[in-house]
Parts: sequence; structure tokens; C-alpha cells
Amino acid sequence: MARVPVAARIRIGRASGIVARHYRSLRPHPSAELVPQPHPWLRALGMVAVVLLGAWLGLLVVGDVRVPVGPMNTTMALRPSVAGGTKINVSPLGALELNSHKAPVRLDVNVDQLDPVRAQALVDHPERISGLQQEITHDVEHGTLDLAVRSCVAVVAGATALGLAVYRRPRRALTAGGLALTLLTASGATAYATWNPESVLEPRFSGLLSSAPSLVGNARNIVTEFDVYQKELARLVTNVTKLYDVTSTLPAYEPDPTTIRVLHVSDIHLNPASWKIIASLVQQYRVNVIVDSGDTMDHGTAAENGFLDPITDLGAPYIWVRGNHDSRTTQRYLQHMKNVHVLDDGRAISLGGLRFAGIGDPQFTPDRSAAPGGDRAEELAGARLAAALRDQKTAGTPVDIAIAHEPTAARETDGEVPLVLAGHLHHEGMEVMRYGTRLRIEGSTGGSGLRALERSYPAPIEASILYLDRGTRRLQAWDEIRLGGLGQTTAEVTRHLPKENLPGASPAPGATPPGATPPATAPTDRSGATPSGSGATPSGSGATPAPSAP
Repeated sequence: MARVPVAARIRIGRASGIVARHYRSLRPHPSAELVPQPHPWLRALGMVAVVLLGAWLGLLVVGDVRVPVGPMNTTMALRPSVAGGTKINVSPLGALELNSHKAPVRLDVNVDQLDPVRAQALVDHPERISGLQQEITHDVEHGTLDLAVRSCVAVVAGATALGLAVYRRPRRALTAGGLALTLLTASGATAYATWNPESVLEPRFSGLLSSAPSLVGNARNIVTEFDVYQKELARLVTNVTKLYDVTSTLPAYEPDPTTIRVLHVSDIHLNPASWKIIASLVQQYRVNVIVDSGDTMDHGTAAENGFLDPITDLGAPYIWVRGNHDSRTTQRYLQHMKNVHVLDDGRAISLGGLRFAGIGDPQFTPDRSAAPGGDRAEELAGARLAAALRDQKTAGTPVDIAIAHEPTAARETDGEVPLVLAGHLHHEGMEVMRYGTRLRIEGSTGGSGLRALERSYPAPIEASILYLDRGTRRLQAWDEIRLGGLGQTTAEVTRHLPKENLPGASPAPGATPPGATPPATAPTDRSGATPSGSGATPSGSGATPAPSAP
């Protein structure tokens, strides 16, 4: 065997070591084999979670802006939200919610307190009130700009800080901050694209403010004075300022003298608390006429008649039509009561500046059974009411409001009257029918009565204030009043305006002008479909109703 020189052996050894190190570098480290790398979508999901949580924390910690708005000290903030919108908290009176935009962020405005120095300056110099709206508009604009800048800083700082704490890599932390800024910018763009300045015309009140809808003005002034969202928001803050300054209680409602106010109630079902609620609404809203669309009783027996006696002390004329839980005995008792006007078989009366006509329910089903007549009986009753409405127009005394208990009967009056009122379904609804007649369905003003105890969730107490123009006798707006049911103390008032009354709106296409007779050749839709949201089968519908049906 040949002997290898020492120098050659050294070179061979070095080469072997280099090769060994090379192959060792190609083998995975044992620790790397024990820790599997996450999938890309998991890494992306983790980044999204960090961005959202960091941005939310940033808004909570440093996203609020304190803004003096006129004599009020307010706090503005952006908060994550599914539906978007604007919420104005007026502590301790309650809150107003506006459907101002659709975006994953909500604008919160908290009215913290009245600045005594600025408020006293207004009291000492009342001439400054005239320029207060312009000042408030400027304050709101300045506060909104500050809020936008602070919110950008807040979401970037929050997402970057959380990204650094989670990933411990500056590049990933900066990526999280950039994504948060992109998200906020996209949300702002969405809010701008869906901005609805008319939302201030239809606020929803909660808390004690639910009894003071006059804070945003009466129906007529809202339409005529409407300009832009910021201006109306400024006027709202101005009125809240006056509220704090004048009294610690809610102001008395001052109705527009050019409107007629009708209180619509229905389906009281022997709930004695309803009379106190109705009396309170009559006093607060200065109601001209009360309309009850039936089911005041539960079984219609003579023993229940004493329940009706408080009607004489409600403070306004009471118009009533028979429901399917009201008997002829009930009707005769009411016909002899002072201040009560019973309408049946299309009878018409003039009251409070309006002309009403109504018809009682043709079916009597106090046990919630299915009557043989079913929907056909309701349609025939509605046809009789429609014929009476046509006769009134021919005689030169057109009816302004028709009343029936069952919506199926009420729909037969389409094209014969501007507005028809109904109940029965125990949930509110408003629809414009084919020939232009507007159908208002009231919920249960008695919270479904004693039958509310059968449910796990108490039914709300519902009523409506309808505002009609005294000159045209057409509906201008309505306030939807919703109180918590048995054992609850919540209260909400939501103001609505017909679309044709909104600024710049045009009449609904294809609608027959109220008071006009629809073309004889046009087919009439008599499907009688109930509005969406109905969870009950009306009694006497021809099918066996559920135990909780009206």
C-alpha cells in the first residue's frame, strides 16, 4: 500500500470537513422539525386580528376629542359598529340615534355638561342667540376635523404597538399600522358615500328624551327649514342648551298650530295601564282626536264594560271601531258614552278638522277560533267601506281617514281615501298601496293585554301620533311610540316622514292622487299580504291560528 504524504492527508481532511459541514447545513435543525410553520392564511388571519384589536384599543384610549359646541362641552368619538349611524347621548335625559351612514364605524357625541360661563353670557345677552347656530356649525366642523386626525393617529398607534408586542418585528408592526390606517380610510370613504343628511328628520329617541320629540322641531318646520345635516345637528344642540338652561325637567310639547294631531291606538285587550298612557300622550302632544281601531276588549262580555269608563276622561274625542274581540254588547255600551263616536257600516263624521269613516270587524272570535267567513268576510266588509267612501266623494264630503280593524278589510279602500288605519296584528307597519292609499297598522297599545304573560318576552306597548296638515288634511309625519312591556321601563319615539314630504322628493310613480278614483280597467291587487315581520296568524283567517294570535 502506497504511503500518502502528510501534506496530501491534510488537504483531504480539510476537504472532508468542508463537505461534512455542507451536508450538515442542508439538514433541518432538530428544533425546526418540532415547530411546524403556520399556513399563510393563518398568518393573514392573525394579522387581521391584530389590526382590528389594535385599532379598536387605540380609538378607546386616545380617540376621543373634547369639543366645546356653543355653551356645551361635548366629547366626540368613533366606535366600531356593524350598522354605523350617529348616537347623541344627552346625559341624564337619554339618547338620540340617527341613521346617518352605513359603515363599520359609529359617531358618538356625548353632551357632557353645560358651561356655566358661556351659558350665563347667553342669558345676559340674548341677542347672541341669533348667531348661535353659525357658531355651533363652526364648532362641529372643527371638532369633526380634529376627530378625523386623532382617529387616524389612534388606529395607527394602537395597531403598530400591538403588532410590535405580538410579532416583535418592526416591519410587521409597521405593516399592521398601515393596514389599520387603510381600514379607517376605507370606512371613512364608505361613510361619506352612504351619508344620509335626511336622517336628522327621522331620529329615534330613547330614555327620557322619548317624551320630548319637539327637540328637533315640529313636522312642518322640519321640512321647510331643512338645509344640511350639520345645520340641523347645530339646531338640535341649541335646543338641548335651552333645555338645560330653562329647566331640569322636560319641556312641554309645543305643537305646530297648522297641524292636526291624531293619536292612533289599537288592541288594548283589557290592559288598564293603557288609559294612563293614552291620557299622558293626549296631554303632552295636545292631541285633537283619538282613534281606536278595535280589540279594546278580550271577550266582549257585559262584565268587561266597566273597563271602558275611563274613556270619558281622556281629554280628547274618541273614535272607535269594533274588533274581532269586541262584541255588539261592547259596541252598544260605547254608543251611549259621552265623548265616544262609534263608526260602523261606513258611517262618516267630521271631528277635529278631519272627516272619518269606519266599519266594524264582521267576525267575532274572542276564543281565537277560525270563523267560517275568514278573509272573504273581511274583504266584503272592506268593499262596503270602500263603497261608502265613494258615496261620500260623490256627495262632496270626501273622507280623510278610514278605519277598519283587520288590514285585509282596510286594503279594500285603496284609491278611495288618502289614509286608512288598522290594527289586529299586534305589530306596527306602514305601507303605500297600489293606488296611493297609505295604510297604517298600529301595534298593541295594551302590550297584547294579559296574553303577554304567555310569552317569555313581554310584548311592547305601541301607539302613534299622526300629524296632518290643517289645510290639505294630508299626512305630514308620524311619531312611532314604543314602550317596554310588562316589567320593563324602556321608551322610544321614532319620527317618520312620508318620502314624498322629504326635501326634493317627487310623488311616488304611478300613485293615484288621494281622492281620485282608480281607472276601472286597471287590475286591483287584493292579495291582502301582510307586511313583513308578522309573526302571528290573524284570528278568523280561515286557518287555525296559533295560540298567541291576535
